[in-house]
Amino acid sequence: MAGELEIAGLEISYGKTEAVCGINISVPAGNTVCLIGANGAGKTSTMRAISGLLKPRAGRIVLDGADITGMAPHLVAARGLLQVPEGRQIFAELTVAENLALGAWLVDDAAEIARRRDGVLQRFPRLRERLGQLAGLMSGGEQQMLALGRALMGEPKLLLLDEPSMGLAPLFVDEIFAIIETLKREGTTILLVEQNASAALEVADFAYVLENGRIVLEGPAAEVAGDPKVIAAYLGG
Repeated sequence: MAGELEIAGLEISYGKTEAVCGINISVPAGNTVCLIGANGAGKTSTMRAISGLLKPRAGRIVLDGADITGMAPHLVAARGLLQVPEGRQIFAELTVAENLALGAWLVDDAAEIARRRDGVLQRFPRLRERLGQLAGLMSGGEQQMLALGRALMGEPKLLLLDEPSMGLAPLFVDEIFAIIETLKREGTTILLVEQNASAALEVADFAYVLENGRIVLEGPAAEVAGDPKVIAAYLGG
């Protein structure tokens, strides 16, 4: 399955404003890596560059040994790198079933699509109950499950999760992180951006702390969680 990601010297600008300043990130296959930092640190810009939604000013993005820097988003997705974006961005006027079907847009085999959908519905029983419902009428937590399920329909090699707990009630936050933990155990490679630093560091193998577009700390997640500056800034210490 693989899904190894290497980012070297990534720079992203919006006009004259530098958002990301030459960062290096490694996501080994089968690992969960988290990127934490305050609003405006450059986390989402990094994710958008990886998935092809932003063209970086400099640097390289390499997936399984192939340079995908600046590649169009649909071509990045075709290589097995799929993103669950910040704010979920489900198609509110389509049904749950239609949203899931869009996640398998690269698959022509109806039996294979059915197999994948059955797997997603086993993972998210609530979606099975709401297949015919308009996605926009579901709760925020249910929409996040749908966004995850839609990405899993593509059977990603590498899954980008951008703020999956944002705006969710605590019960749904726990449920979403339990799903992430399950995906990790199953060997899915995950790059996680998350403001809930405590939950992110608990599920991750390795962590990077991003401030003002620069990596200021990196290491095994357990060690980063014990750093006094991280505790003070992100863990309520």
